[in-house]
Amino acid sequence: MTPAWPSGPYRRRALVLAVAAALLLVVSVLDGCTRDGDDDDAGHHGRTTVTIGTFGVFGYRQAGLYEEYERLHPDVVVKESVIERNDAYYPQLLTHLAAGSGLADIQAMEVGNIHEVAAAQGRLFEDLSRAKGVRRADWLPWKWAQATTPDGRTIGLGTDIGPIALCYRKDLFRRAGLPTDREAVGRLWAGDWQKYIDTGKAYARRAPAGTVFTDSAAGIYNASVHAYPERYHDRSGRPVYTDSPAVRTSWDLAVQAVRAGLTARLKQFEKPWDQAFANGRFATVACPPWMLGYIKEKSGAAGRGAWDVAAAPRPANWGGSFVTVPKAARHKAAAIELAVWLTAPAQQARLFERQASIPSTPASYAMPAVRDARNPYFGDAPIGRIFTTAARSVPLLVFGPGEQQIGTAFTDVGIAQVEQQGRSPAAGWAAAQKEIRNAVDE
Repeated sequence: MTPAWPSGPYRRRALVLAVAAALLLVVSVLDGCTRDGDDDDAGHHGRTTVTIGTFGVFGYRQAGLYEEYERLHPDVVVKESVIERNDAYYPQLLTHLAAGSGLADIQAMEVGNIHEVAAAQGRLFEDLSRAKGVRRADWLPWKWAQATTPDGRTIGLGTDIGPIALCYRKDLFRRAGLPTDREAVGRLWAGDWQKYIDTGKAYARRAPAGTVFTDSAAGIYNASVHAYPERYHDRSGRPVYTDSPAVRTSWDLAVQAVRAGLTARLKQFEKPWDQAFANGRFATVACPPWMLGYIKEKSGAAGRGAWDVAAAPRPANWGGSFVTVPKAARHKAAAIELAVWLTAPAQQARLFERQASIPSTPASYAMPAVRDARNPYFGDAPIGRIFTTAARSVPLLVFGPGEQQIGTAFTDVGIAQVEQQGRSPAAGWAAAQKEIRNAVDE
């Protein structure tokens, strides 16, 4: 998908539950109305309509995959329902699960939510590891593990992933006296995010007027923290977000960047951030593959050839999704068959070719569409090689309850207070901890 973009404004768990309760009655009424009129898949002359609920842009329709599947299966019609943002989609999904109705045959799931659902509600989904044509070895081990329940059932098949690179402005690097060749740029910070901060300080000494090194402290935090296996929980499931090396190190890097004046003090995915791309305000941004399309859209024609892509200091993953089949799905058998087909290596490679969504199936990496991929907007950067190399080295990430809420508390509350409100790092840290305690049931 394009994707698993970070959710928007932070939503407390209490709000999620309140929304679920408020919608429950409406869901029941609408579900009854829908089923009354669709018992025979009216309008499709006896063909089976398989519904799929997604958020954002997964790209299946855009890549022509639904159309192809319908050609291969003349008795099937695929009907996609899209909610733009995951922070609206996920509460609605929880409501439907609680009601046991109103669910699509296939439901997409964001990486920040999949562990919580697998651990607490895995019984409500089909075990896709048992589906015909599914081989665990086809997926990256850490991706497969993310959707696996404590008792070994796998409720989701991995779609895209978000291995991190760094996108940078060659024109701004040149004017600041830094190398511009992507291999040389990658060597500036290879192995350590502290080297990235040090490069930022070198940039600042000769920065072109009106520019800074990077867009936001939150971007640095996310890129760093996702390189560690244990971030907010240890392998036993114990919360460790107050003292984990991953969090402390990533927090310190973000704060250091703010204090050195290296960031544009922007909040990602808001309008001023979008405008800063167009204005050439910053020289680098942490860059999962789904960010490429975003940069191209916001930077426009003026950014073509100015941007390039280099390897990140350490392999990390930021984003990615899954497809699941609820047990309450109306057409389970047909839905499972479609889910397996959509996530097979060949289809993941085609999706990458169209949407730049990096496959979670390593077999796709040897296919020319992925292996030889270059992006002309980014100076013909070999994005297939850069992102798949990073993907193979991503550690097996440990997930726990409230993963997304905890991460958002650090970025959108704690770091935001330091960067945008000028509060002390100690005050920002305390605010993040308070937000987590209010939002996450431990």
